[in-house]
Amino acid sequence: MKLLATVGLFFLLPSLALATVRSEPLGYKVGETQFEGVIYFDDADATPRRAVLVVHEWWGLNDYAKKRAEQLAQMGYVAFAVDMYGKGVNAKTMEEAAKMSGALKAGDRKVMRERINAALTILKTRKEVDPKKIASIGFCFGGTVSLELARSGAEIAGVVGFHAGLSTPNAEDAKNIKAKVLICTGADDPFVKPEEVTGFIDEMKKAKVNYEVNVYGGAVHTFTNPAAGNDPSKGQAYNAQAERRSWEKMRDFFGEIFQ
Repeated sequence: MKLLATVGLFFLLPSLALATVRSEPLGYKVGETQFEGVIYFDDADATPRRAVLVVHEWWGLNDYAKKRAEQLAQMGYVAFAVDMYGKGVNAKTMEEAAKMSGALKAGDRKVMRERINAALTILKTRKEVDPKKIASIGFCFGGTVSLELARSGAEIAGVVGFHAGLSTPNAEDAKNIKAKVLICTGADDPFVKPEEVTGFIDEMKKAKVNYEVNVYGGAVHTFTNPAAGNDPSKGQAYNAQAERRSWEKMRDFFGEIFQ
């Protein structure tokens, strides 16, 4: 078991000044494919608590998704950085990332839903987790995955998508959504265009989903990730203001859904 010692203030638990976060690999299987994510939690707390699935970008389970999961664990959650591609499988180029994520986004997304539901199922078995208080967040491709988890009818409290792809071949499945939904998207994102956002809003309205969409001016795709660089003209760039505001919005959202 890997031990991560982190010193700082808890954002959601201000009475605590120190957090000792543990991480360990957590495997699960879908069909013949083995998957392995990483779960983060403060094991000083023996009480079953709120938990969050953290779904990676199209690159696969990398340090960025793990860092976000660790942040959530520091805030008092059990956080599970899931694996959508298979144990040890990550894209090395944009072409590989597009191919792997595209394979899961194609067709009816049955395989995508099976994999993320398998991650949810294994998370619910953990003694640290209250199975009735689970949310899913995701970045880019991971946001799309989190939305498909909700569209599959999963029993979760909420979904947050950061610069997520919002379209789906199964728009009618929005009627299955039991979770509240928060979307944080860039106003100038060339990959998630205004018509896609509008279509998503229409989908949510028709299904009477409890949803919220926040649009950040000047932000393009991947605005939460510093590794995206600082050149918006490329269509992908970090935006510190949008990152801060969207993370704060997520915290407020969690405060509501986990009351």
